[in-house]
Amino acid sequence: MSAATAGGFDDPTAQRLERITTGAEPRVVGPLLADALHDRRWLACDVALISGGKSNLTYRIACDAGEVVLRRPPLGHVLPTAHDMVREHRVLQALEGTAVPVPRVLHLAGADGPLGVEFYVMERVVGHVCRNALPPGYADAPAGRAAIGTALVDVLADLHAVDPSGVGLDGFGRPAGFVERQLRRWSQQWEASKTGELPALDDLRDQLVRTLPPQRAAAIVHGDYRLDNTILHPTAPGRIVAVLDWEMSTLGDPLTDLGTLLAYWSEETDDDVVAAARVMAPVTAAEGFPGRSEIVRRYAARTGFDVSDVEWYQAFAFFKLAVVCQGIAARAAGGAMLGSGFDEAQRLVAPLVAAGRRLLGIG
Repeated sequence: MSAATAGGFDDPTAQRLERITTGAEPRVVGPLLADALHDRRWLACDVALISGGKSNLTYRIACDAGEVVLRRPPLGHVLPTAHDMVREHRVLQALEGTAVPVPRVLHLAGADGPLGVEFYVMERVVGHVCRNALPPGYADAPAGRAAIGTALVDVLADLHAVDPSGVGLDGFGRPAGFVERQLRRWSQQWEASKTGELPALDDLRDQLVRTLPPQRAAAIVHGDYRLDNTILHPTAPGRIVAVLDWEMSTLGDPLTDLGTLLAYWSEETDDDVVAAARVMAPVTAAEGFPGRSEIVRRYAARTGFDVSDVEWYQAFAFFKLAVVCQGIAARAAGGAMLGSGFDEAQRLVAPLVAAGRRLLGIG
């Protein structure tokens, strides 16, 4: 549940620009960029927060030299191991030139600089970031929407086909025991973020532990793969020009990415339980988009992976999203988040838990 990091700035359906510069003040980032990008025009830059994200802070930096995107951790206290800019930078750099489209990274800075935190700068990729709707006139026909859905699955399959050692990502994570560690990690984050007891969430977590399937594959994992963490080609539906938000990427079980995509997905026939757990607008419920079962079939055909436990992975994704929403609410209450749109986070926790419980046959 993170910000889209580049592209779509002129598209009203994408993340909004807010004239907030806290955390990336022009008087600080201007000289930094002028030095790093070897162009004094960055000294007179304009900064705007790209809203819509609830985790790392993402800014558009513009001047006469062009536009770039700056990515940094949120303000204030953050959970351990989260918001690692160096990891994001590393995976983006590694994937450049593969079948997985990513923005080109331009600069990485340490916490010892004037900004006081690690951050990186990347190119602005032109296209559509679609969170609440498709742009007017874009993919109006069902065939165009089908092409978008197919591309999402195919890019995910391409990511999971990348050999980590072949792109310099040896040691980027520990695939063995990945999901067990994930369950522990997200349980710890729940304990660190909760503002009250929620037995249903504890019960969901316990059932996930009891029914944990064996890990059958290992790959580079994105960690938050969904429609609005991609940039769609500005004029050609069915082409993805960049995958964004790699803050949770690692080496692990690729089916966690598939489960995440399914948890974010909407269908026209979704019942009240699934509809209540929607974290984003039901863009994919429009005619032409593939259903969840079609996504699973295509992914299995492209990867050859055993997807028989896919419902467990989708339930796990709902559990993680519930914890993420609780963390967002806690950080927003503590003043560590910027921008708007945080009021729904707390409300979504219980519906997400309910959706996960039903997938596992409890509650």
